[in-house]
Amino acid sequence: MIGIIGGYGEVGLSAVNMLYQWGKQPLRIGGRNPDPARIVHGHKWPQAEWVNVTIEDDESLESFVRGCVVVVNCAGPSHQTSARVAAMCMSLGCHHVDAGVDPRFEQLRETEHNKVVLYAAGATPGLSGLLPRWLAESFDRVDALRYYTGALDKFTFSAAEDYLVGVVSEDNEPMAAWKNSSRSSSALNRKTKATLPFFTREVTLYPYFDQEAAFVAASLSLRDGEWYLAIDGEHVPNVLEEVSAQFLVDRGHAIKRLCTATELDAAGRQQYVNFIVQLSGVKDGLDIVRTIVLQAQSSSQLTGWTVATAAIAVLEGEIPVGVRPLAEISQPHSIIDRISHSAIHAQFNVLECSIDDLLQTVEGEL
Repeated sequence: MIGIIGGYGEVGLSAVNMLYQWGKQPLRIGGRNPDPARIVHGHKWPQAEWVNVTIEDDESLESFVRGCVVVVNCAGPSHQTSARVAAMCMSLGCHHVDAGVDPRFEQLRETEHNKVVLYAAGATPGLSGLLPRWLAESFDRVDALRYYTGALDKFTFSAAEDYLVGVVSEDNEPMAAWKNSSRSSSALNRKTKATLPFFTREVTLYPYFDQEAAFVAASLSLRDGEWYLAIDGEHVPNVLEEVSAQFLVDRGHAIKRLCTATELDAAGRQQYVNFIVQLSGVKDGLDIVRTIVLQAQSSSQLTGWTVATAAIAVLEGEIPVGVRPLAEISQPHSIIDRISHSAIHAQFNVLECSIDDLLQTVEGEL
């Protein structure tokens, strides 16, 4: 049995779809009130169980987890719930894959057990850390990285809360980068009216350097690395710094303001998420540059695909036991290859050129 908590939200539905597409059954889909979702979606997975589960209730959570080989958690806000689900899975001898991040996972990493627990297994963090490591396998040596990720999407209340938790976290250092083989504070600046390939409008670029970026930089032995969040729209940049500070004293109001800003920026426009990753280095004695471009319809959709693909890798015995973020698994191709070859609505390309060259090509086509 494969359990999916939060299985009828946007992330959960994408995860269930991916699991079903890959023939991973039977499915147990859980949430606080699954009956309305079962009426709408039940015909898609006729053999699935639809089960009430409340994460905060030990008896309810235990009843849901018992009998499952792996439990996929798509419920939020993850910083409040994820480690609780993981701990229950570990106590009952069940693998666990979580789209979110909970600071208590660090404590669980010290726990001895014989099951797999993957967390931060969504689009970002998660897939965002695997993409450069996967591309690096085609190099003999990687010297430099440039990374842009951005989305035009509406935040749910839980998603906005998790996002702001990440922004204010001590693990995230805005304006920092990786320079001369080490972290460099205040190395970069916010950029307005920036142009990127495959972004249809000018964007605001926010440099960031989090725990995942630090792991990627160290694991690839980078000389230089820059990570940017690209925000498409005017409303989110106008309120982001204010709500980040407000979040520490008035969490609810800050979350609502961020949700409203994303709704205003996305109004009347096609939603999307883009990842653009450029690596520069050496192959067979020659200097080369390669760029990944990954495009999907929404962050929620891509997160669902990623967490489900991670669960498939666990079920196939490709992930060793232990507690770790998805970005730190030893074989990135176990995730990337499945996503790139699945019948999903995404574009995935590896191009033999730089982002600057790509921008000129896209502009020329326009």
